[in-house]
Amino acid sequence: MCRVTSTELKNNLSYYLELSNKEDVCVTKNGKIISVLTNPRDRNYIEFKKLKGCFSEYYDGKDYKEALSEEIAKKCGY
Repeated sequence: MCRVTSTELKNNLSYYLELSNKEDVCVTKNGKIISVLTNPRDRNYIEFKKLKGCFSEYYDGKDYKEALSEEIAKKCGY
């Protein structure tokens, strides 16, 4: 995880946007984290992995949204 000041982010935005595809970038102002730039695809994958124990084993090859919607449908009975 990379930490960067808001001024540094403003001055080199394209660099940090590119970097956020590889790792989270924490944006600080006055020494406090005010924002985090992250890759949404990675975030969905992380959330899916957190819930993996809740899913049946046959979801290994499916993506997050597909597995989640099927699991909700199964639990809700439709």
